[in-house]
Formats: sequence, C-alpha cells, structure tokens
Amino acid sequence: MNQHLREYIDEDRLRADIVQTAEFGTIPVEEGNSRTVLTGTEADKQAREYFVKKLDERELDVSIDAVGNITGRWVPDNADPATRPVATGSHLDSVIAGGIFDGVLGVYAGLESIRAIQDAPLSPDRPIEVVAFTEEEGGRFSDGVLGSSVAIGASTVVDALATTDDAGVTLGEALEDIGFRGEGRLDATAWDSWLELHVEQGTRLEDASVSAGIVNHIIGTIRCHIDILGEANHAGTTSMGSRVDALTAASELALEIESTTTEIVDTHSETAVGTVGQFDVEPGSINVIPGAVHLGVDIRDVEYESMERVVSTIRRCLSRLEDERDVETAFDRPYDIEPVSMSDRCTTALHSAAAQAGIEITELHSGAGHDTMHIAKATDAGLFFAPSKGGYSHSAAEWTEWSDCATTTRLLAGALYDLASE
Repeated sequence: MNQHLREYIDEDRLRADIVQTAEFGTIPVEEGNSRTVLTGTEADKQAREYFVKKLDERELDVSIDAVGNITGRWVPDNADPATRPVATGSHLDSVIAGGIFDGVLGVYAGLESIRAIQDAPLSPDRPIEVVAFTEEEGGRFSDGVLGSSVAIGASTVVDALATTDDAGVTLGEALEDIGFRGEGRLDATAWDSWLELHVEQGTRLEDASVSAGIVNHIIGTIRCHIDILGEANHAGTTSMGSRVDALTAASELALEIESTTTEIVDTHSETAVGTVGQFDVEPGSINVIPGAVHLGVDIRDVEYESMERVVSTIRRCLSRLEDERDVETAFDRPYDIEPVSMSDRCTTALHSAAAQAGIEITELHSGAGHDTMHIAKATDAGLFFAPSKGGYSHSAAEWTEWSDCATTTRLLAGALYDLASE
C-alpha cells in the first residue's frame, strides 16, 4: 500500500454520498434511519441515477448490463486497457425498512477508493472497476444475489429478466420502466480480482474493539419451501382423534429442525444455524383447524455436510408426519449455495494494507450471504467488514460510525491499489 494514499480518503465526501443515498426511499422513523429500495422502483431509479452521476464526475466509463448491473471503469494512465481489472463494489437495493449502510457503504467506499487513488495522484498498472449489483437483497424478484449470479453465469440473462414479483411484473419490465435495462452481461470471470466491503451485521468486531474484520469463509445457504396439507374443519365439532391438523404437524417439523441444528452446533460445527422464518397458516381463522401450512426454512453453515444433515432431517421428518399424522407434504429446495473460502491472495492484500495503515483487524467468517459468495467462484475474491453498532442490520437501528466507514475505506483503497499494482 502506498503510504501517501490513506491521506486522500475523504470521510466527508464518503459520508455525503451515503447520506444522500439514504434519502432515496427514506422512511420516517422515531429513531435511526430507514429506507426501502426495491429493484425497479422510483427509489431504486434515484439511487442508481445518483451513483451514475458520481461516476461521471470522475470520468469513469459507465456501463449497464441487461439485468441492470452498473459498472464504473477507471483506466489509469499507466494501465493497458486490455489488462484484467481489479473490481470492487456491492449493492444499492435494500430490504423493506432496511438501514442506510448495508450495500451502500461497499459501493461508495469503492468509488471513494478510486477518487483517492486519482487524487494522490497514483497510477496503478491495472484498470479498477466499481460495481453496483442488481437485486442483492431479493426483496422483490428473487431469493437474492441475482445480479452477481448472472455475472458469473450461474443464471442466464433470459431467466433473470423473466423473474416476476408478486404482482406478476417481470424484472425486465421493471428495469425498462426506470431506464436501467442495459445490454450485454457483466462478466466477473474477466476480472483479475474482487474485493467487497460490507457492514458486519453482528457484534464480533464491536466486542473485540477492532476496526475491521477480514473474512476467511462465507457461510453456505440452503433454502427450502415446504407445504404440509391436512384437513380444514370446524374447531368445535371435530373430535381430537379425527383431526388432520397441518399446524401441529408443521410445529413438530420446526422443533425437529431446531433440535438437529442445535445438536450439530454442540457436536460438530458451532457456526451451523437453522431457521424456520416463514410460517403461513391457512385458512388462518381461530375457529378452524388449520388445513395447510407453508414453511420457509433457511439453513447455513461454513460446512456443507452439516447443512445437508439438516435437509436429511427435514425429509425424514416429513415422511414420518405423513405416516403418523396422515398429512400430505411437498418439499422444494430452490436455493442452494455452498460455503466458499476467500482467496489467499486477496486476504493477504487486505492484511498487508491493514498493517501498513495501522488498522487493527481480526479474522472471522461471514454468516450472511453477499455478492462475493458468487464472485469467489469466478475470480480471486476477498470480503471484509466494518463494525456494526449493536450488531443491528436490516433495520432503522443499523449504524456504522463515520470514522469506521473511513477507516475501512482506507483499508479497501490500499488493498485495491496493491492488487492493481502487482
């Protein structure tokens, strides 16, 4: 890392970009800051247009691919434009009533890093690109990380554009409406390397009183959708012995998932988690025996074997419930991402930049999925975190101190410069 570089990170400039982006889709709250920015909405359009404006101010080459991924490309004077670039970035969309740092910090820290390298002035040997991926949160059109899945070829442009929201609007139509349906496909395999800065969304950094956490592994995620069908009937006139109650059967499954995951934590992998986060009961009337339940299950760990063990438990439990409770069941597993390890090359660059800048760090795993979990399959990739006050995220209470935003941006700039100067 060039020692001169860190002096050019402008905390006020970075803060201004994040604060302005927080105004798009803002939600009035009594405490904290909140926004809703779903893909293809007016708020998304405003956030995207502001980002493009900021890229133009620094004369970056702006491109928008067919699924709306935005790239700003800087080719330093010393760099051959044909050389594989170093890339960085994150996302601008949010969950409903989300916070103001999730994704946004990574995008604008990437841009601020380029601005600092330009201002220093330094001229690395490789182009540097900053990217804002489409639909990372999955709040409207997908289970998440859609833009990066297209960038690595795991999803096709055609399939991605055909995904629909609850009203039947396709992603392609929504992007067309806001003027961000571009052409072609961003190709992450063309990158030399990738770095992403993200807020931690936990308290490990705060508890350790360190300024940054370098990720060694990103947890894998399996999501399952399960239907349990019983018989809706009158709550007062149907005897206990003649009921086919979908809710009591579903409750057994939820407890079995909790029990199995807890056992895995105790005996095999302390990072395993299993969550029944969706539990929809039909018909949902107090005086009617539940006739159907839909469950959404989220399973995560840094070891894929333990995730599969929870899935096997679900399948066995469903088979048992069919036999013992006379219910019908359906099981689907549409989202399956294996755990990934970060590149030694990228983590070394982050460690080196931290040491040279005097930034205290720790290593940790990521319990949340990020675009980097896709990009790591296409090129050398690294991920690191800024502290989250109280661990809050996806809420108005989400907060990262401005000084921590600037410190981690200095770390990003140093590592980017080193990777682009190899």
